Amino acid sequence: MEDTVVLYPSQGHLSSMLELGKLLLKHRPSFSVTFVMSNPSTELVSANPFITFIPLPEVSLPAPITSFLDLVASFFEIPKLNNPDLHQTLSSLSASSNIKALIIDFFCSPAFEFLSSRLDIPIYYFNSSGACGLSMFLYTPTLDKNTTESLKDLDILVEVPGAPRVPSKDIPPVLCDRSHRVYQYFVDTGKQMFKSAGIVVNTFEALEPNACKAIQERKCFPNGPLPPIFCVGPLAMTGESRKENECLTWLDSQPSRSVLYLCFGSMGVFSSSQLKEMAIGLERSGVRFLWAVRAPKEDGQTQARKTGSIAPEPCLESIFPEGFLDRTKDRGFMVKSWAPQLAILNHGSVGGFVTHCGWKSILEAVCAGVPMLGWPLYAEQKMNSVFLVEEIKVGLAVKLEDEDDFVSAAELEERVTELMNSKKGEALRERVKAVREAAVVAKSEGGSAYVAMEGLVASFR
Repeated sequence: MEDTVVLYPSQGHLSSMLELGKLLLKHRPSFSVTFVMSNPSTELVSANPFITFIPLPEVSLPAPITSFLDLVASFFEIPKLNNPDLHQTLSSLSASSNIKALIIDFFCSPAFEFLSSRLDIPIYYFNSSGACGLSMFLYTPTLDKNTTESLKDLDILVEVPGAPRVPSKDIPPVLCDRSHRVYQYFVDTGKQMFKSAGIVVNTFEALEPNACKAIQERKCFPNGPLPPIFCVGPLAMTGESRKENECLTWLDSQPSRSVLYLCFGSMGVFSSSQLKEMAIGLERSGVRFLWAVRAPKEDGQTQARKTGSIAPEPCLESIFPEGFLDRTKDRGFMVKSWAPQLAILNHGSVGGFVTHCGWKSILEAVCAGVPMLGWPLYAEQKMNSVFLVEEIKVGLAVKLEDEDDFVSAAELEERVTELMNSKKGEALRERVKAVREAAVVAKSEGGSAYVAMEGLVASFR
């Protein structure tokens, strides 16, 4: 029978798990890789001919989603509803293939306990974020045990082995409210990870040495066994074939490392007042910029647009201060909604990146050698911003004001100038260049990530 590795992704972490699947095939061409997931698109299937996709039936949540915490809770609840179909799918696949391992995204944790008692298949967890984030999640059961209060009600610095101290206000909201069911989902997942066959992490040792060391030394869960940890990253695409695009043509005409790129992910949105303030700050800075702009959020909307929703195209003239587009037309370029991020970051004219601090974007910038200005919006991004500045040391961070996390024009102007036109910014450029080179070494034969990947494959039964 054919040896196969099955990957079970959540929708939000599909791209990094796809890179993991491709890496598995590179290290073991004799294996087959199968993705089991809801609704694999025709485009996804056709773009990955060497991977098999098995669809799961659609499931419906019994309760409506009324908050961000409800939304994240649904990421766990949908896999739980899928458990019977997943079990049947894997049982059927086992009749024709030798399943060497099942690698599940941490949001798919409900599958771990359900399948562990029903199928004789080693189950690994995939952690799409870095080692600092993993350290936080592994330490969550200990934090839960050591306090009875919700972090949202405290004003403290949270200490986690191997990671910089994080203000409680910057801890992911899902870990801050003990009264919401999603909190317990994360605590339970932290416990389940220790029972797995291993944890695959999207990082490399030179990027987060302190966190990697703390995890390997069992400091995150001192009283229990630790499964093998495989730091196989960066699982980030490092380039893409260039296609004709106006913004890339514009970049071709700009001086080397002179352009600031602003993009806040597929779900990041701002209020109209914040967009105007950003425009003022950018204009005052005098810096060249390429800005992926999305339509402003509606009243009451969070800074995370609903997953899968189609963003309306922004009307630039109505968003920005009067005359802004004309005054900056010689040094600024606007992209409406989607931008070819990999091609932009790897363009020689780009010298800085204002990012929402999603881990995938951070890795893409690291691999391109571009220093960052962190502007976190939602989920774990505030925590990532702390790690970006204090552990990885390849970026700065904006100061967020009041409960709405507003950033003033003066603050943006100062931080942008610091990143693009100061000795500190130049030091960050040298630092990220060194980290980029370390990433190349890690992925090369004999490097830490290469060795970890070989160790992962060797651990399969």
